[in-house]
Amino acid sequence: MQAELAATAAGRAGFLSETAARRIEAVILPLAALLAGMIAFAIFLAFLGKSPLDFYLLVYKAGFGTAFSWTNTLARAAPLLLAALCVALPARLGLVIIGGEGAIVLGGVAAGAVAMLMPGLPGPAGIIAMALAAAAMGGLWIGGVGALRHLRGVNETIASLLLAYIAIALMNHLVEGLLRDPASLNKPSTAPLPETWRIGEIPGLGVHWGLAVGIIACIASWVLIERTTWGFAARIVGGNVRAAQIQGLPAGLLAIGFTALGGAFAGLAGMFEVAAVHGSANASLAAGYGYTGILIAFLARHNGLAIIPAAILFAGFEASSGLVQRRLALPDATVLVLEGMVFIAILLSDTLQDRFRFLAFLERRQK
Repeated sequence: MQAELAATAAGRAGFLSETAARRIEAVILPLAALLAGMIAFAIFLAFLGKSPLDFYLLVYKAGFGTAFSWTNTLARAAPLLLAALCVALPARLGLVIIGGEGAIVLGGVAAGAVAMLMPGLPGPAGIIAMALAAAAMGGLWIGGVGALRHLRGVNETIASLLLAYIAIALMNHLVEGLLRDPASLNKPSTAPLPETWRIGEIPGLGVHWGLAVGIIACIASWVLIERTTWGFAARIVGGNVRAAQIQGLPAGLLAIGFTALGGAFAGLAGMFEVAAVHGSANASLAAGYGYTGILIAFLARHNGLAIIPAAILFAGFEASSGLVQRRLALPDATVLVLEGMVFIAILLSDTLQDRFRFLAFLERRQK
């Protein structure tokens, strides 16, 4: 009996060691990749004759150094949170969706169309109608990618990327044609939203409510994946599709559902850009948030909770682009180069997963 108890205790200790090792690795590898990307970019700046220290000091000052900087950073983080979920949720099933930009722009167009078609709605009802229309549009657009994967075997990465270009072209066509406000001369737009339909700021923070919705969505997504039977089934499908199908799990329906949910979040990001930032749907919706969301999701290892600090970090990077351009005489796209190097480092770090043998280290410590 004592031998059995000892074996059980040893098994539990081994399990705890394995769990702890995976958690340590899940934190260390992304942080190491982020640091490696920043160091590589510093070397790149040095070859250009620019001071890496000055660059990172300016990034800190513009993104996080003052209360105004934080307001600007958090405002940029709001759509990034929702855009990252468009990548992270399908990724738990092994699907790589990189076309969230399309769902964002079409979600914004759907919100602008609702304002034109139903201008008589009272403020709260109008906001809800815009949110539902944007989420439905984004969900249908990205959910269609999941359906193509399930029904026809179309590669979801290529399909989502190509559909993003189609979505941007469709947005331009509608905004410059059928939905265009005749009064928008220099910049084609839909009709301005009624003032009661505009989404205000979180009291005391100076950032619109899209930030709160994005944070809640990230937390809810984590709960969905880690604490529900649907999330457990999704993780099984992501680990081994054939094994999941043998167990009777509806892999195809899960793929469609999770891609649709991710697309719905991206569509909401477009709605908030219209209702809280621009006041109408126009070409400014194609701001690249969907593509930055890919980087954030990979840095966060598709974990809903980790997306929150990752989105804030990269929002701070993007908030600094103007100051870097003025002070260091660098192109406005310099921050995009930094993000690209970090992304490459993150992809390379995936090849190191399960190779650092944290488990063996922990087991040795226990002995």
